[in-house]
Amino acid sequence: MGTTNETMATAFILIGLSEHPSAQSVFFCFLLMAYLISLLGNSLLIVLSIVDPRLHNPMYFFLCVLSLIDLIITNNTMPEVLANCFLYRPTISFHRCLVQMYIGLFLISIECVLLAIMAYDRYAAICQPLHYMQIMRWQLCVSLVAASVALSILITLITALLQPTDFCGHYVINHFVCELQSFLKLACSDTHVSELFMQMSSLLILIPPFGFIVATYGRIGSAVLSIRSTQGRKKAFSTCSSHLTVVSIFYGAIMIMYLKPQQKSPSEEEKIISVMYGALTPMLNPLIYSLRNRDVKGAFWKAVGRKM
Repeated sequence: MGTTNETMATAFILIGLSEHPSAQSVFFCFLLMAYLISLLGNSLLIVLSIVDPRLHNPMYFFLCVLSLIDLIITNNTMPEVLANCFLYRPTISFHRCLVQMYIGLFLISIECVLLAIMAYDRYAAICQPLHYMQIMRWQLCVSLVAASVALSILITLITALLQPTDFCGHYVINHFVCELQSFLKLACSDTHVSELFMQMSSLLILIPPFGFIVATYGRIGSAVLSIRSTQGRKKAFSTCSSHLTVVSIFYGAIMIMYLKPQQKSPSEEEKIISVMYGALTPMLNPLIYSLRNRDVKGAFWKAVGRKM
C-alpha cells in the first residue's frame, strides 16, 4: 500500500522556459500575439460562416470546422501557458494534465485528416468547377468530417487505455504543457506498447494525409498552368502556395516531434517546435485560408455595415 501511495500522481511540475528567464518575455509576447490573433480570426470566421448565406458551401463548412478545432486547441493550452510564463516551476493537477493532453491529441488528429479533405475540396473546385457541387455533396462532406472525428476518438481512447499509472516520484514534465511524449517519459512502468501504438498511429494520421495533400496540390498546379490569364495564374499559385506552406509547417512540426527517434528528455528545440503546431498554425490558418478571401471580406464588411 505504501508503494502505491508513493507512485500515485496528484500534480506535475512544468519546466517550460523557467530555466531561461531572458527568453521568457519574448516568448510571452509572441504567444500573446498568436493567441489573440487566433482567437479573433477563428471566432470571426466561424461567425461569418454561420450568418452569411454566401458562405454556406462545402469549402467554408470545412474552414469553419478547422477554425473551431484551432479555437479549442489554443484555448486548451495557451491561457495556462501564458499565465505560467513568469512562474518558477508552475504545477498542473494530474486530471487537468490528462484532459489537456487527450483533448490536444484528439483535435490534432482530426486536423491532420481534415487538411487532406480540404485539399481534395480545393482540387474539386479548381479542376472540376462545373461538377463541384455534385462531387462535394453535403452528405459526403458531413460523412468525411464524421469519419475523421470517429478515427480520432478511436486513437485517443486506445492511447488513454495504454496510459501508464506508475511514475516512481518523477513528476517534473520538461515542457510548457502536458504533452504525450513528455508524459510517457516520466513512467517507471513498461511503456513499450504505448510508444509502439503512438508510432503506428502517428504514421497513420500523418504520412497518408500529407502525401495525399502533396499529390493533390501537384494536380492543382498542373491545372493552374493551363489558365490562360497571367493574373489568374498568379492568384491561383499565390493561394495554393500559401495553403501548402501552412500545411507543411503543421505536418513538418508534428513529424519532427513524433516520427523521429525519441530522446530521454525533450530538447529546447523540440519544445519550440511544438509551439509551431500549437500556436503558430492556429494563428496562420484563418489569415491564410480565409481572411484574405474576397467572399469572407465581403461578408465581414456586410456584417459591419449592418451593425453601423
